[in-house]
Amino acid sequence: MNQSGISPPFKVERREPELITPAKPTPHDFKALSDIDDQDSFRIHIPIIQVYPNNPYMEGIDPAKVIKDAISKALVFYYPFAGRLRQLDPSRKLFVECTGEGVLFIEADANVTLHQSGNSLHPLFPYLDQILYDVPGSNGVLDCPLLLFQFTFLKLKLYVTRLKCGGFVLAVRFHHSMTDGPGFGQFMSAVGEIARGKEAPSIMPVWKRHVLSANNPPNPTCFHPEYETFPSPQTNNTTPHNNNETLVNRAIFFGPKQISLLRKIIPTQIQRCSTFELITACVWKCRTTALLPNPAQIMRMIFLVNVQYKRFNPPILPQGYYGNGFVLSTAISTAEELIGNPVGYALGLIRKAKENVTREYIQSSMDTLVSKGRVHFQEEGSCMITDNTRSGFREVDLGWGNAIYGGPPRLVLSMACCCFAYQDNEGENGTLVLISLPAPAMERFEKEVNNLLEEKPTNVSIKSSL
Repeated sequence: MNQSGISPPFKVERREPELITPAKPTPHDFKALSDIDDQDSFRIHIPIIQVYPNNPYMEGIDPAKVIKDAISKALVFYYPFAGRLRQLDPSRKLFVECTGEGVLFIEADANVTLHQSGNSLHPLFPYLDQILYDVPGSNGVLDCPLLLFQFTFLKLKLYVTRLKCGGFVLAVRFHHSMTDGPGFGQFMSAVGEIARGKEAPSIMPVWKRHVLSANNPPNPTCFHPEYETFPSPQTNNTTPHNNNETLVNRAIFFGPKQISLLRKIIPTQIQRCSTFELITACVWKCRTTALLPNPAQIMRMIFLVNVQYKRFNPPILPQGYYGNGFVLSTAISTAEELIGNPVGYALGLIRKAKENVTREYIQSSMDTLVSKGRVHFQEEGSCMITDNTRSGFREVDLGWGNAIYGGPPRLVLSMACCCFAYQDNEGENGTLVLISLPAPAMERFEKEVNNLLEEKPTNVSIKSSL
């Protein structure tokens, strides 16, 4: 801080973007994506932020150079990331041309210390455009870099030892058609291992995208409500993704205390549910209530089920697979039933939808996507929630120790929620949920959550951002 006690504005000076290519020659070939990868809703770029404190044992070592070298060496093993997406017409089927062109990397310097940055380097990241620059022409689907890294050096001071050294932020953007959170976490773990001196990743990458392919011809055998159009009530209130209201983002923390309170209000027979299932039920019920929908409106809670779900024996995917390894499952209910019943009602629907994800359901999902032309999931009455608590971004050690934060900075879709592992200001580990709603609905949502938890809003809401 300056002498007035006010933190300086967060500013970043960037160098020109450069391309990092694989450290050795790689095959120039063509690789088809899976039919899970190749859906319309995945043709987007996903940001991830990793914040690292200084490490006095690494003084004098340039972290940017270490990371660039590690990325270059990791791309030898993950060489499709250094290629470009192409499209077959008229089917619009995506494939990767492994050109070896490389991934984008930007070096930058921030004008603040980690301490001075305040909430700017925590979830909702108000200065995201500064720590992850959108290089013009880089955010498309076809013929664009598949990864973008920005390394931002922080002027960090150790207040205990008074040593001046550097913390840094590594912001990354990956193309969702190529990988999901766990898959990209696997790549970043490989970068970390190589940065720490290994010659090769401990888990070798496996492509084999054909494993998740539709039948020819496709033959859907299950009901997939995420892709269905339901009749709309005659008088239906608008929802956040189809109106022009200003959206407010919130980061809601569910620690052990909040989870314990939720478990006490659900039926005994389903109290052994997972934390994610419990949070999903809470969010679905409270969000629906907050939106004030028509009672007859069909409400959907869409969530992701990993196809490596532990009950599948033998496993569906080989170890090292880094493509999108999940299918969508959807619980549905009328708004009236969802609002009028306890949270256990929503939880029961969610658990039933998850149990319906069988091998047949997974194959039917791919067949449905292809038969419907890689259709986008329906957004009307929908909320999608993703679980990134096990993606491992906080545990990526680039030589400076684990990240103090690792995960998404904010939501990509307004109707989505995102869960990830987080440690609050008191050092308590739990799950942070990012959610976006219009301001009046957000106020009602927080009130509904706190009514369930019988706590004051200040104990639940972490921060907000327009």
